[in-house]
Amino acid sequence: MALNKLDHYSIRTTDVPATQSFYEKNLSLQVGPRPQFPFPGCWLYNGSQAVVHVIGIDPNDAAGLKDYLGDRAAEGPGSGNLDHIAFTADNLPAMRSHFKETGVEFRERHVPGMALDQIFLTDPNGIVIELNFAA
Repeated sequence: MALNKLDHYSIRTTDVPATQSFYEKNLSLQVGPRPQFPFPGCWLYNGSQAVVHVIGIDPNDAAGLKDYLGDRAAEGPGSGNLDHIAFTADNLPAMRSHFKETGVEFRERHVPGMALDQIFLTDPNGIVIELNFAA
């Protein structure tokens, strides 16, 4: 028995449009098919893979979300015990330029002793995204 790869991660948010826009604009993910769940949201795709599931919290009617996924209170911005989500990426100069053009804040790092450069950015919900580039 073995794990193969990360399939997706889910974000609970009260601001689906801002979250969707962030991932479309900054990571070039695209909205695609999503089952008709009893709560708002969207699925964001990288090619044919839905890698980010955005789960909308409707403060006026959370019954559908609670019934389907359970009653878990949002603790506020950030990722709780989850530190960050990482993607491999290519073309560091183009990505850096893209973020500067879109005005998104990011931090760059080089991993000591490895041929790996990184960019870190934070989504509207306080979740840190790591992008890894072969140096």
